[in-house]
Amino acid sequence: MRAMLIANPKATSTSRRARDLLARAFSGDLDLVIAETSHRGHATELARRAAAEEYDAVIALGGDGTVNEAVNGLLEKGPSPDLPALAVLPIGSANVFARALGLPGDPVGATRVVLDALRAGRYRTVGLGTACHPGGTERYFTFCAGVGLDAEVVREVERRRGAGAKADPSLYVRTAVRHFFSGTDRRRPAVTLEVPGRPPISGLFLAFISNTSPWTYMGPLPVNPSPKANFSRGLDIFGMRSLGVVPTVEALARMLTARTRPVQGRHMLNLHDVAEVTLRAERPVAFQLDGDYLGEQEHITFRSVPKAIRIVI
Repeated sequence: MRAMLIANPKATSTSRRARDLLARAFSGDLDLVIAETSHRGHATELARRAAAEEYDAVIALGGDGTVNEAVNGLLEKGPSPDLPALAVLPIGSANVFARALGLPGDPVGATRVVLDALRAGRYRTVGLGTACHPGGTERYFTFCAGVGLDAEVVREVERRRGAGAKADPSLYVRTAVRHFFSGTDRRRPAVTLEVPGRPPISGLFLAFISNTSPWTYMGPLPVNPSPKANFSRGLDIFGMRSLGVVPTVEALARMLTARTRPVQGRHMLNLHDVAEVTLRAERPVAFQLDGDYLGEQEHITFRSVPKAIRIVI
C-alpha cells in the first residue's frame, strides 16, 4: 500500500523526532513517502498530487488546518471512491476533527488506531461541508465554519501567533474576552440567514455552521451549540440575535453543558440537518473554516456533502 505522510513541522507540539518515530512505525506496513509542508496551502498541493498519482492513503500529521488543507487537495475534483483514504494523526492545539472521529488525542495513540485500521482494511465514510462565496472557489470543511465574532477571534489569534504567542486554549479565551468587549460590533447585527423553502431570518450577529459536534473545545471541555450535528447528517446552524453580556454568558454556559439538546433561547437560533444555507451580510464580516481565518465576506453559501471522504479508523 502506497501512502503519503503530510507533516506540518510548525504544528503545535510537533517535532522532527516525533515525525520520524511515527514514520518508522508505519514503514513496515506501508510504502511511505514523507512530505513536509513549507507554506500555507502546501498540504493541499501535496494531497492533490497524491490523488493524481493514485496513492492508497494520505496521512495528515498536524492540526485541524493541515487536515483541512489535505481534504481540499484530495477533493479538488469532488468525492470519489477511487480517491486515497485519509488518516489523521493529531498534533495541533485543538484537533477537533480527530477528536470528533474518536481518535486518541496524542499522535502515538492515534498511530496505533490507524495502523490497526490499515491492517484490517477498516474505513469510515463521513460527510463534509462546503463553503462558497461569489468569485471564490468552493472549499470543504470538516467540522465547523463561522461568521462573525468567532472568526474575528480566529483572526486575532492568528495575528498573535504570528507575533510569537503560543497557541493554547488560554490564548483563545483571553483573545475572545478582550475582543468581545473592545473589538467587535455588538450594536448592529449584520447577518441574514436563508434556507431554501423557509423565510429568511435577519438580525443575527454571528452564526456557527457545524458538520459534527462539538463545535470546538476549550481545553478538555467541549463547546457544543449543536449536539445533534454529526457526520451522517446535514449541517446544523447556531446563531445569536444579541451580543449583550447576559445573553452571551447564558449561551456559553449552555454550550459548555449541552449534551443532547441544541442550545436554544430567546436570543438564540438553532437549526438541525440542513442541506444548504446562505448567510448574507449588510457589511463585510469575518469568516473562518475549521479554525482557519479566510477574510471578510458579504455572501457565503454552505452545503452539506454526504459521504464525501473515506477515513482510516
